[in-house]
Amino acid sequence: MVVIGGGHAGIEAALASARLGAKTCLFSITLDGLANMPCNPSIGGTAKGHLVREIDALGGEMGKAADATFIQSRILNRGKGPAVYSLRAQIDRRRYGMYMKNRLEMQENLHVRQAEITDIRLSGGAVRSVVTAAGAEYICKAVIVATGTYLKGKIFMGAYSRESGPDGVFPSVGLSASLKGLGVKLVRFKTGTPPRINRNSVDFSKLEVQHGDEEITPFSFETEGGLKNVAECYLVYTNEKTHKIILDNIHRSPLYGGDITGVGPRYCPSIEDKIVRFADKPRHQLFLEPMGLDTEEMYLQGFSSSMPEDVQIDMIHSLKGLENAQIMRNAYAIEYDCCDPQELLPTLEFKTIAGLYGAGQFNGTSGYEEAAAQGLIAGINAALKIRGGESFVLDRSEAYIGTLIDDLVTKGTNEPYRMMTSRSEYRLLLRQDNADLRLTEYGYKIGLISEERYQKFVLKKQRIEEEINRLKNTVFPPSDELNEILVSLGSSPVSTGVRADELIRRPQVSYDSVAGVDKLRPDLPRDVREQVEITVKYDGYINRQIAQAEQLRRLENKKIPADTDYLHLDGLRIEARQKLDKIRPMSIGQASRISGVSPADIAVLMVYLKNK
Repeated sequence: MVVIGGGHAGIEAALASARLGAKTCLFSITLDGLANMPCNPSIGGTAKGHLVREIDALGGEMGKAADATFIQSRILNRGKGPAVYSLRAQIDRRRYGMYMKNRLEMQENLHVRQAEITDIRLSGGAVRSVVTAAGAEYICKAVIVATGTYLKGKIFMGAYSRESGPDGVFPSVGLSASLKGLGVKLVRFKTGTPPRINRNSVDFSKLEVQHGDEEITPFSFETEGGLKNVAECYLVYTNEKTHKIILDNIHRSPLYGGDITGVGPRYCPSIEDKIVRFADKPRHQLFLEPMGLDTEEMYLQGFSSSMPEDVQIDMIHSLKGLENAQIMRNAYAIEYDCCDPQELLPTLEFKTIAGLYGAGQFNGTSGYEEAAAQGLIAGINAALKIRGGESFVLDRSEAYIGTLIDDLVTKGTNEPYRMMTSRSEYRLLLRQDNADLRLTEYGYKIGLISEERYQKFVLKKQRIEEEINRLKNTVFPPSDELNEILVSLGSSPVSTGVRADELIRRPQVSYDSVAGVDKLRPDLPRDVREQVEITVKYDGYINRQIAQAEQLRRLENKKIPADTDYLHLDGLRIEARQKLDKIRPMSIGQASRISGVSPADIAVLMVYLKNK
């Protein structure tokens, strides 16, 4: 198997494939750019932290790499419910790349090559080989395209533009033409990078420090203790002067001058786009974040731009604390080619080209975490197909990874897709804290989770179940000690016996807060205690979502034959026929989520399947 691209998608794809026994070769234009982080040196964030923990639960590498190389970690959305808690870590960018490069080099069945792939060749409608720019041909049974922003990449900074990948690396030039020749529809998307500032030129006394968590939650369920923060991040704000500089020079932005034709990300716009779209806001929050421990370079996150260099200097110097800032790297926008994800199956294989898979930004997404998740699934499915196994697809109720891929292949995207917790109907089920409980079983059956790790998981699951059952059968009698605790927490005292689980369901009461009166409470690890409390406290809501998920699963289990002739299926509306023929859903559940397919069309499909 061949993986094209050494970014976050390509790395997970190559490792998964090799670990499942497929002889794998990963090609990258430069091996010095493996696992690069050009947009921001961080892993996780809102919903993205969920994806990383799901990747880890399935046996992927991103969570372990983040734990090994982070310099500051914290959980976002602490003021909200556990469904939207999201882990985010500031990463040492160079050490992360070195960690991943070494993991690739040490992996059995995996060969890492520096070369540009310019052609993919078929035989009988299936992948046969790839060809490098130097003319070398590699015979293979599957190819995963994970080209990130390199595919026909072009950077913009004011009137200046040139063909380039991120950070001045060569772009992938010839592969776009090859893909088009195979019938792959390509679209043009755009993203941006922020400027980098020399730490020694910043007046930190004017900035607001942003500390990490005291007690650190790791990304990987295998990481045990010893984690600590070693760096600080800072908050910066734009002001009236910043906005005036941008608006006075907006005509010099290629974004507004018409030079950039690619569609940019809605949820991560350039700073000039923010100023124009949100003209009523007096300021915008920015983040000054270190790139690593062995460099003075810092990212000005939230300040991505395609403005000319002279305008960027004025913009940055207008910010409080950055009046004398030295710019080490200018911000720039980058355009690149990607595929229409509606041409993919839920396995991420192209519908019309056997053995060709897409992953990451090539599939129209944004973000390292979304890329890694797709790379893992593509790598698993390509390896399973090579060895004749059944494909692996997660549904929306099982994982954010399932939601991500279903959204892409069913609904498509007209802009770089970003995962958010609001995209899932099952947020309370798909928490970051229970990713292992949801997915470790799958990782073990596939072959990416070791026996030792699996047995630890089984023990954890057993402890959780036993403690929940104990709480349901434990009654606290009324006592002065208990009532003092309840009153101190702002909860009402009790005059009769109360079950432990009922007490913990009170909003003010936690599992740990009543430990003093729980004489039979066992000594449990923090992650087990966390699961016990969330499961007990949100029991009714969780059971309701489980029932909804079961309804979805029944629809997902109603499979539609691959050779269904939608265009001549009586009773379907014309729009539904065209949409169904294009997407070719694998199940009634997937068909019901296609825009333009009505409940009446689904009823027709159900009758058709019953008759067939």
